Formats: sequence, C-alpha cells, structure tokens
Amino acid sequence: MKKESMLFVRTDYKIGEDEVTDQVAMDSAQYLKQLSEERYLTAGVFGDMSTEIIDGAMVIFEAENLTEAVAISEADPVIKSGLYRYELKQWHVLVAADE
Repeated sequence: MKKESMLFVRTDYKIGEDEVTDQVAMDSAQYLKQLSEERYLTAGVFGDMSTEIIDGAMVIFEAENLTEAVAISEADPVIKSGLYRYELKQWHVLVAADE
C-alpha cells in the first residue's frame, strides 16, 4: 500500500428483490479485478454461495482520499445497476498480521 493512501471499507446492501443479472455480476467482478491490479483491494459477498443467494458485499480498498473512494464505488457496475446501495467509511488499521 502506498504511504499516502488510505483504506476504505465499502459495504453493499441489496435494495429490493430484483436479482443482479449475470452480466452485471461479471462486469462488477471484472471491474474489481482490474482495480486489484492497480491498488490494494479485497472483496467478497454475504450470503449462501451454495444457493447463490447474495444479499450484500464488502470491498476493502485503498484510495488517495474520500473523493477518489466515492468515484471508485460509484463506477462499480453493481452499484450503477441501482440494485445495491453502499456505505463507505475510512478504515484505520490498528493491528495487522505479518505476512
């Protein structure tokens, strides 16, 4: 992680009953994968993977500031679809395991 960067936690919440299309899910996964090649990023979903019932997600990523973190979040196809809303918070890591 770059010294001047900050970590942000984005928590996604499903808005209604409509399901995300396979295309939106694939586009979001590709978007996050591309971001992970440029900066620290880890992401996952909440739900039952055996039934594929997903009701939310969490993305932890680095950004230079809140403005950039919002732009990154708003550009995610799953957010742009309007099926999920998100909360974004800056995360100050106090303890981390050695690699």
